Amino acid sequence: MLRTALNTFQNSTRLVRTPIASTGVRFYHEKVIDHYERPRNVGSFPKSDPDVGTGLVGAPACGDVMKLQIKVDDSTGKIVDVKFKTFGCGSAIASSSFMTERVRGMTLEQASQVKNTEIAKELCLPPVKLHCSMLAEDAIKSAIKDYKSKRDAKAIQIPSAEPTPAQATA
Repeated sequence: MLRTALNTFQNSTRLVRTPIASTGVRFYHEKVIDHYERPRNVGSFPKSDPDVGTGLVGAPACGDVMKLQIKVDDSTGKIVDVKFKTFGCGSAIASSSFMTERVRGMTLEQASQVKNTEIAKELCLPPVKLHCSMLAEDAIKSAIKDYKSKRDAKAIQIPSAEPTPAQATA
């Protein structure tokens, strides 16, 4: 959809030979268009799965909402799968899609170090769209936090293998 609009606009400006600056139209970078038209890892996992962490974030100023989920291998601490659902502009969808590719295979520590500036640089986001990359950074951090809280809750519920003093004397 964006590519069609872009091609139509480029063709019309060639005919008219009007400078882009005078039209007030902003273009998405090719990388954003690629992730928008062919988003990677769209979908979701069951939120109740103990190996899944869910991050749900939004930007009230523009209305973008991003859900990013990670599936973690408990034995290695690595992210083995990532899914997202984003309702928002092309830059928000591209930021989500890029983030899912970026963090797959990383440890939780490594994934928590991914910064919005890396996303913005890779996708060539203009300053007015930096909030989209910030949402992706917030979403991965929120998903990691959710996973860790589930893991910690699971550890508390697992009974100790050592007998209590009452059990030992019985």
